[in-house]
Amino acid sequence: MQGNFEVKTQNLGLSASLLLALVVLLWTPEAMAENSTTITPINDELSLKKTVIPMTIPEDNTFPWGSVRGQASDFVERYPVIIQIYKDEDPVHFAQVDVLGDGSFEYKFRIRNVDSQTGSVINLFEGQYTVTVFKVIPNSDEKF
Repeated sequence: MQGNFEVKTQNLGLSASLLLALVVLLWTPEAMAENSTTITPINDELSLKKTVIPMTIPEDNTFPWGSVRGQASDFVERYPVIIQIYKDEDPVHFAQVDVLGDGSFEYKFRIRNVDSQTGSVINLFEGQYTVTVFKVIPNSDEKF
């Protein structure tokens, strides 16, 4: 069973069509081809699913928020999703979020800020990143 993950930027109050356009901008077919998933057994009942996703924040980005979202058909209740964001090999941002009853999760983070003293815009994220999502899943009947 596979989960669907998205990494995108968003502005509060944006319409659904603008959000869709943004997803299209951030998720090029070339970037989606770089996704990878590995499953590592923990014990007889559980495994750790690791999904690696490229994320691009354009230099001319105007959105203040980014988010990592997922919808999974395979998850284990009471085990949070761990999200790690790297620029090259350097850790940039880590988070832990709960999985909702329907298997979905979302984590929002600031990618752009305004200095309250000077009014200048500060891009907290810009360029190419790697997002790694860890999730505990039940073992299937497949042998590892």
